Amino acid sequence: MGIFKKRQYGVINLTQEEEKDIPIVPDGTWIKCSKCGKILYKKSLEENLNICSNCNNYFRLGSYERLSYICDKDTFREFNKYMKSKNPMDFPDYEEKLKTNEEKSGTSEAVVTGECEIGGNKAFIAVMDSNFLMGSMGTVVGEKLTLAIEEATKRKLPIIIFTASGGARMQEGIFSLMQMAKISSALAKHSKEGLLYITVLTDPTTGGVTASFAMLGDIILAEPNALVGFAGRRVIEGTIKQKLPENFQSAEFLLENGFIDNIIKREDLKKALSTLLKFHRNKEV
Repeated sequence: MGIFKKRQYGVINLTQEEEKDIPIVPDGTWIKCSKCGKILYKKSLEENLNICSNCNNYFRLGSYERLSYICDKDTFREFNKYMKSKNPMDFPDYEEKLKTNEEKSGTSEAVVTGECEIGGNKAFIAVMDSNFLMGSMGTVVGEKLTLAIEEATKRKLPIIIFTASGGARMQEGIFSLMQMAKISSALAKHSKEGLLYITVLTDPTTGGVTASFAMLGDIILAEPNALVGFAGRRVIEGTIKQKLPENFQSAEFLLENGFIDNIIKREDLKKALSTLLKFHRNKEV
């Protein structure tokens, strides 16, 4: 019956002086990789472009973090920084949720837009942020993107959009769905002027964003293993009554089937964008 006895633990009493010598580890110093479970030192992870050194898992990036990797130093100028969403459908607790996500992400909405230089090449840039309501597309996301595209058209400059979204924002109902046509229409005018539009699909890019501007790029790039799709795997399998391939809706699956142009590693992305912009350079007017 000894196996049922309560284990005895020793207790160490420390003096105040001894307690002072115990090192204090600040919160957030270590991060666990969601894929392999390895505990990573945050500073080392950031130095590695937020890629797990053990399994090569790509951590999701916030908008400003992404911009710091892509834009030439001190060249990014943000547009409409303080534009915020309303509650057109009087959706319960929506205002509180917006405020919480603003504090969490450090952005006022799920996209940051502006102009910058990449390798010395001028361009407009928009980066969606999955930290803000999963990058969902509401009226302000649509308005900020449309204004950026229209300004790029006016200035005869290319635009690059980094997508990361769960799709249209349900709290805004039909108003969010209207943004699909609104953004696509602005892009059509940009294209009519012979200007370059590049999309970079990051994890995850789904729903109405995939069904509209994410797949309209003249050149469509993606990060490795990014989830890209419209409806979820279970919904599709339940509809067609078939088992889908294991890598279905991954960037690699899309490349294999001709839906995107290339998959670029995060460390090579700035150079790749710089090269593409140089090839398609237009004089500013």
